[in-house]
Amino acid sequence: MIANRLLVLMLLFCLSSISNFSVANANDWPQFRGPSGNATAPDSNPPVTWSDSENIVWKTELPGRGASSPIVFGNRIFLTAYTGFGVNTEEPGDKANLKLHVLCFERDSGKLLWDRFIKASPATQSFGQRVADHGYATATPATDGEAVYAGFGVSGIVAYDMDGNLMWQAAIGDETAGFGSAASPVVYGEMVYVNASIESKTLFAFDKRTGKEVWKAESITKSWTTPCIAEVPGGSPELILNQQNEIFGFDPITGEKLWWCAGVEDYIVPVPVVHNGVAYCLGGRSNRAIAVKLGGRGDVTKTHKLWQSTIGANVTSPVYFDGHLYWASDKAIENCLRASDGKEVYQQRLPTRARIYSSIVRAGNKFYVTTRDQGIVVLAAKPEYEELAVNLIKSDETLVNASPAISGNQLLLRTDSYLYCIGE
Repeated sequence: MIANRLLVLMLLFCLSSISNFSVANANDWPQFRGPSGNATAPDSNPPVTWSDSENIVWKTELPGRGASSPIVFGNRIFLTAYTGFGVNTEEPGDKANLKLHVLCFERDSGKLLWDRFIKASPATQSFGQRVADHGYATATPATDGEAVYAGFGVSGIVAYDMDGNLMWQAAIGDETAGFGSAASPVVYGEMVYVNASIESKTLFAFDKRTGKEVWKAESITKSWTTPCIAEVPGGSPELILNQQNEIFGFDPITGEKLWWCAGVEDYIVPVPVVHNGVAYCLGGRSNRAIAVKLGGRGDVTKTHKLWQSTIGANVTSPVYFDGHLYWASDKAIENCLRASDGKEVYQQRLPTRARIYSSIVRAGNKFYVTTRDQGIVVLAAKPEYEELAVNLIKSDETLVNASPAISGNQLLLRTDSYLYCIGE
């Protein structure tokens, strides 16, 4: 039965994955870091400048807080939030009242179309300063245009159809650590992938239609990162997962561990970015970056590890553009490395003294770097630091932990209070 089920899923996977690496609609941003997980919209041209009164198409007050990013499919925006507990840091309230929301908005107007919630698991972390930094809705949802999949750590993963009807709910473990959960689900082919390293030291692949477990990989250690589905030139797609000490490549259909490579000797948060068959992986409190060529088998440390740099990031993820890697580290330093050998091109302090938890995105020839407290810094997309603008919505003093989504020539930005559509 299992073999037959895998055969059917392989056939469906091959048929559906033909279009998974590209999105027909340029307005779509269906998962964390966009269509291919590379945080790039190459033909997009959002505004360089905006303010409270300039280039705000609409804004919508949110019913709850969260650190997750918005996603877009067609005329719908999806976002997660939490209410009932931990919203007021001085009086967090009763954990039994914590609700975890999946929200759906109309893309063109920002109108709230539906709001669905589940009650949080009793295993949810108690409130403290580390959790207060991010809250209880940290994972960005994912959609394939048929359903939306949202992860809430120990409270599991839920799937709703596009009209907000609950399709299924699956448990992924009940362990907690540090800041809580972070990894976002990824939908590809006929499966939804969830890195539950924190909750159960497990990487899960669920049938996206039923929520039934198709395969799992165990002993995933200290990894808060979102899985990455990568094209391999001349080969089959691989699922890349970065964890403490090792980087893994899995067969996304069967779960077979294809290769492994010595990695960063610390916990991992950033998402790998892949270009032309090479995965670039950041991580660790000491900040490291590693480049690994895909397509290998077994231990590829000596054969496929291309370089390692002592410049990296603990939390934030990079983008690749024109032979270089760019990212703003959580220490508020903008970085540029040469992708061929990991050599530093520049490091530049950004105009904030606060930590940065959101990740850089590229729209056309511009980078957008979101700070927590000083708005979005717009940079020229080139291997020298050129600051084009710093945009702060002064009337909204709440923190920003989420990365923006790019939709057409507009940005969708989520703060703790509002969802904004930024465009001309």
